[in-house]
Amino acid sequence: MSMFGLGGGGAQSAPQPSSAQIEAATAELDMITDVFNRIVSSCHNKCISTRYHEAELNKGESVCVDRCVAKFFTVNAKVGEQMQKMGGAAAGGGGGGGGFF
Repeated sequence: MSMFGLGGGGAQSAPQPSSAQIEAATAELDMITDVFNRIVSSCHNKCISTRYHEAELNKGESVCVDRCVAKFFTVNAKVGEQMQKMGGAAAGGGGGGGGFF
């Protein structure tokens, strides 16, 4: 069986996803790709010199990138929590399950 239950065929074929499910999956993939690209850009600019002396990261660069990515995800989670609180307050206090982004 392939991703999203597409392809395959045969007697026990999975149900086809709706267009709304495909659009939601595409939007999530776009969002994750955007986050990844922002992390790479931000942490590369902050931690890695524009003069490449070696093919591999040195220890200082590696530590900086690790900390940068960790801080990025921590801040992203805190912003997400605050946005959920604000959204819950605006919607009448619902709250709801949390996603990462």
